Amino acid sequence: MKEYLPIIKARSGLFRGIEESELEKLFGCLEARKQTYRKEEYILREGEQTKVLGLVLSGSVLIVQDDVWGGRNVLSVLGPGQCFAEVFACVPGSVLNVSVEAKEDTTILFLNVGRILSICPDGCSFHAQLIQNLLIDMAQKNRKLSEKITHMAKRSTREKLLSYLSEQAVKNKSSEFEIPYNRQQLADYLGVDRSGLSVQLCRLRDEGMLTFHKNKIRLIYKDSTDMI
Repeated sequence: MKEYLPIIKARSGLFRGIEESELEKLFGCLEARKQTYRKEEYILREGEQTKVLGLVLSGSVLIVQDDVWGGRNVLSVLGPGQCFAEVFACVPGSVLNVSVEAKEDTTILFLNVGRILSICPDGCSFHAQLIQNLLIDMAQKNRKLSEKITHMAKRSTREKLLSYLSEQAVKNKSSEFEIPYNRQQLADYLGVDRSGLSVQLCRLRDEGMLTFHKNKIRLIYKDSTDMI
């Protein structure tokens, strides 16, 4: 675990305000266990129950919903330092309505949520901070879900795509940015057909509104081609 401590300290909001020297003791309190998954391997499946949350140590994961006809809805992609399944783990008996899949070879740290929510028998000095961080993390997840709903509420594939790209430009404070999805994953995230998405991307390029190469996008504005 020692090799991951700098990543956890630098990138994980769950451990914000907690010193690196305290993390190993805290991991023991939270019954932490590490596990590695291969690309496209399921970490958690829809319909399962969980008492643990997952923290991405390396690689990345997709949060997805699959239907019985093979359709897929990508809710989000998470990288090092980000957590998943905390909402389900906080509610005893809750059944997952999403699956978690390794986007690439990925290492996960699992933590017992029950040990976070209960009074620590060892009197960990950072327990209150950990609970506060968990609440902030869940609030941020709700905000991201609201953003996705905003995009999907648009009527056409073009409008959904423009809504998403506009949001990414604002977040990155630049007209040039890299999105975390490949073409199929972006189509799944927006709830549109991949071929239709590709057509709209090419049309926007031909209209002089953007350029792209794989997942790197550059938006072109009439008044400015640089920073927003």
